[in-house]
Formats: sequence, C-alpha cells, structure tokens
Amino acid sequence: MLENFWFNVQYGLNHVLDINGYDHVLFLMVLTVPYVFKDWKRVLLLVSMFTLGHTLSLVLAAYGIVSVNGKLVEFLIPITILITAIFNVITAGKKDRSTKIGLLFFTTLFFGLIHGLGFAREFKMLSSLSENKIELLIEFALGIEIAQIIIVFVVLFLSFLCQTIFRFSRRDWIMVWSAIVIGLVIPMVIQSELLNT
Repeated sequence: MLENFWFNVQYGLNHVLDINGYDHVLFLMVLTVPYVFKDWKRVLLLVSMFTLGHTLSLVLAAYGIVSVNGKLVEFLIPITILITAIFNVITAGKKDRSTKIGLLFFTTLFFGLIHGLGFAREFKMLSSLSENKIELLIEFALGIEIAQIIIVFVVLFLSFLCQTIFRFSRRDWIMVWSAIVIGLVIPMVIQSELLNT
C-alpha cells in the first residue's frame, strides 16, 4: 500500500522534473519569475490552479470523457509557455501585477488543462493497471505539486539572489528570463509535428 503510494508520488515528481520533458519546468519558470518570496501566497495559488487544470485533464482522459489529437496538444503546450513569457515582457514594469487576481488565474487553469492533456495518454495506460483511479490520481497530483513547489522555490531563491546580491532590477530579471524562455520555446513551436505534417 505504502509502496504504491510512493511509486505514484514519485511518478508525478518525475513527470515534472524529467529533463526530457522540460516544457513543464519552463512554464513554471515564466509563471514564477515575476514574483518574490513575499508573494508566496499568490504564487502557491497560481501553481495550484495549474495543478488543478492538469489533474482535471487527467480525470477526463482516464475516464474516456475527452480524447484530443496528440499533435495539437504538443503544439499548444509551447504556445502556452510563449504566451506567458510574452505577457511577462509586456507587464514587466507594471506595479499592480501582484494585487490583481483574475484573468491570470483562469489562464493558468486553462493552460494546466492543456499541459495535462499532454500526459493523458500515458496516465490512461497507468490508470488501466490500477484498481482505484482516484487514489492514483491524488497521489500522482501530490507528486506533481511537490515537484512544482521545488521548482518555484528555486526560481524565487534565484530571484532573491540576483535582485539583492547582484542588484538586478526586478524588471530586468523578468525580461531576461522571459526572453531566454522565448528563445527556447520558439524552436519547439516550429519543430512541432502539427506544423511539420
């Protein structure tokens, strides 16, 4: 029982931290980079919205409620990262970013749905071997959330270091990281199977 629990949690952890599937990490980076440690409640809420969207997709896929073209999903995942990074660049100098709750949260939830669909096929195969799909899903989602919190903490820590010790302005920090991610994501969009079929 405990062995299964840890296996499923680790499966979720590995899904996020897998070096070959770094799209998840890139999304979390651009989602987190505009914030600092004092914004931790907002960041945690954003990441939880992403996990909720991700988990809803897996539920819908595991029970055969939705079936989506894999090529379309693999195209949309880097698009979500690109949109978030561009949003960061546009809003980097704005002051009111940390006070408003609304569109960003719903967008993050929607993007979570898209990212979840990217893993749905593999999760469906895993859930077919399990007697309790809901239990598996909760354990898997827990692993995802733990991995995401690790990534968020690392990004916030790097933000703290660069903005306090190396005296990067917050605006420059956001612009530089978002530009790096944009540079990494554009080739993913161009090379997607959807555009090359």
